[in-house]
Amino acid sequence: MTASRLFVALSARALADIDATLTLPQLRTLVVLENQGPIKLAVLATALAVNPSTAMRMVDKLEAIGLVDRQVNPGNRREVILRLTAQGHRLVEQVQARRHEEIAAIVARLPADQRAGLVQALRSLTVAADEPAIDPLTDPASHLERC
Repeated sequence: MTASRLFVALSARALADIDATLTLPQLRTLVVLENQGPIKLAVLATALAVNPSTAMRMVDKLEAIGLVDRQVNPGNRREVILRLTAQGHRLVEQVQARRHEEIAAIVARLPADQRAGLVQALRSLTVAADEPAIDPLTDPASHLERC
């Protein structure tokens, strides 16, 4: 639980450094859109483990501040596709870079053999939880490997 709180705190600090008006759930929404590309609302809601109306409210807020936009799906004009704007992409990249800097500074204090063991343990934990290790905000091992 302590490690979990550490990673949440690192995300919160990184986000506050870049944009103090956004919340962690809003950042998570942006990260899902960054990782999964243009997607439908139902796919976003599933990825966030929320109902579609909750996801829509989140998208409404993020669209209002210019981080997300909606486009009609050319393959099915009844559907709307959600995607990050250029500003949304920049924000995610900045937060990830800031978080990486903080994690790198912490990990640099560990001896090399402990760093290697930590990466392996975090990867094993991710596999055991059936979580894909594609999200730099939820995959701390991806930061550690670069340190």
